[in-house]
Amino acid sequence: MERRDFSQDLWAVRMKAGEPLRFQPGQYATFGVVDGSKVIERPYSMVSSPYEDTLEFFFELVPEGELTPRLYKLQPGDKLVMRKVAKGRFTLDTKSGHKKHLQVSTVTGLAPYVSMVRTLYRDWKEGKLPEELEIYVLQGASRSWELGYREELEGYAREAPWLTYIPTVSRPWDDKEWKGEVGRCEDILRKYSDQFGLPPEDTTVYLCGHPGMIEKGKEILQRRGFPKESLREEQYWVQK
Repeated sequence: MERRDFSQDLWAVRMKAGEPLRFQPGQYATFGVVDGSKVIERPYSMVSSPYEDTLEFFFELVPEGELTPRLYKLQPGDKLVMRKVAKGRFTLDTKSGHKKHLQVSTVTGLAPYVSMVRTLYRDWKEGKLPEELEIYVLQGASRSWELGYREELEGYAREAPWLTYIPTVSRPWDDKEWKGEVGRCEDILRKYSDQFGLPPEDTTVYLCGHPGMIEKGKEILQRRGFPKESLREEQYWVQK
């Protein structure tokens, strides 16, 4: 339906499914392209909220990959194939009773958090959001132009008292105009968990994206006292 390019290798698309796809914010859909006699498919987290009538996804081009170079060539009007059932357990923790939620991501790992925030924002506007809920989104990228959805999240954060958004870049020497936070997500994770007063007994932490960030992030949080039950992760690939 629509394509939006953030940089040379980062882009988002909106799709119209052949039939409604039911999902919870944070879940993923599996889709791909037909190539001869085979279907090349991968799971991707939804950016869109279940309230929307189209599905949105955020991609990073992997030049040597089997699927993303094919997806990169697609334009509005092209077709893909998609499985009929969304899956995944990387959803907002509503069972522990925790009021604080720290969501950490690298680049396209932001996708499930955007889905959650869009949904929570709609609920908040309709008066259906618990007053004590607090969401903190920490998004990392090498350079500022790789921070897809930054403007959208900054807009929500200015308006919604329950949302705090911190973007950070790890290669500021390549991005001279950047005036915000610098460092990898795992480098500043302890700083912000302390600054915002996020106690292990009342906070769920979500880690999504680069497997290196996830492993280091878990180690930092566990040293700070977070039990494994309060940590959720979604690796976008397996590190060799």
